[in-house]
Amino acid sequence: MTTPPYVAVVGPGEASAAECAAAEEVGRRLAAAGAVVVCGGLGGVMEAAARGAGASGGVAVGLLPGRDRADGNRHLTVCLPTGLGELRNGLVVGTADGVVAVGGSWGTMSEVALALRTGKPVVSLAGWDLCPPSGHLPGPRPAASPQEAVALVLASVGGRP
Repeated sequence: MTTPPYVAVVGPGEASAAECAAAEEVGRRLAAAGAVVVCGGLGGVMEAAARGAGASGGVAVGLLPGRDRADGNRHLTVCLPTGLGELRNGLVVGTADGVVAVGGSWGTMSEVALALRTGKPVVSLAGWDLCPPSGHLPGPRPAASPQEAVALVLASVGGRP
C-alpha cells in the first residue's frame, strides 16, 4: 500500500478573497493528485484549502488550536482538537511532508520557519519574502500560481503533480 503525501496548506485565518481563491485551488489540485491536505482547521486560507480538497473528493485534516471539535470549519474530513493554542502550528507542520504557504501572517511565518528548520519543503504563493540574511540557508520556493505551487511541493515530496 502506498501512503499518499500529506501537504499542509497554511495561511492567514483572516485572509483576503484572492488568498482564499488561491488556497481553494491549491486544496483542489492537491486532492486531485491524491494528497491529503492538512491545515489549522479554522477559517480563511485553512477553510478555503479544505473546501477545495472536498470539492475534489479528497481528505482535509484540521488540527484545531482549541478543545472543541465544533470549532472546525465545515469542510474538514477529519477534525482534531489539540487544546494547544498556537502551538498546534508545530503539529500542522510536523504531520506534513511539505508545506504550501498562501499569503502571510505571524502564524503563517511560524509554520514556514518550523518547516524550514525541520528540512521540509516549503512553497510560497503570494507570501512574505523570507530570505535569511546569511544567504546560505534555503527559504521558501516562490510560486506564481496555485498550479505551480502544487507542482513544486508534490515534486519535492515525491507525489504526482
